[in-house]
Amino acid sequence: MSFSVTVRDHLMVAHSLRGEVFGPAQRLHGATFLVDATFRAAALDADGVVVDIGKAADAVREIVASLTYRNLDDEPDLAGVNTTTERLCQIIGDRLAQLVRDGAFGENGLTGVAVTLHESHVAWASYEVAL
Repeated sequence: MSFSVTVRDHLMVAHSLRGEVFGPAQRLHGATFLVDATFRAAALDADGVVVDIGKAADAVREIVASLTYRNLDDEPDLAGVNTTTERLCQIIGDRLAQLVRDGAFGENGLTGVAVTLHESHVAWASYEVAL
């Protein structure tokens, strides 16, 4: 048995992708993603929740805000990173997992964080971190 809570935000970036496989996306272009962040726990806490939804939404909003309305090609933290949808999932997921480990959500029984970025209504990617 496991429980999950998902919060949602969105991300708007400019970037270019390196590699012939990306065709015209090798040129600078914009992208808008729907961001779902899912927090998992094996059991509910003493208050009957997986995570405080407000704190979860605030954390996702803060991480997304650090990336949105930016040309990711110019971001020093992403130098040399091919910012594919999958890689952006990992970046957001790892940042959320670090917040959990640092105690941003207090004492909790979280067992994992998953991030899904929806490129459109027909394509998306996900990344999951075990805690």
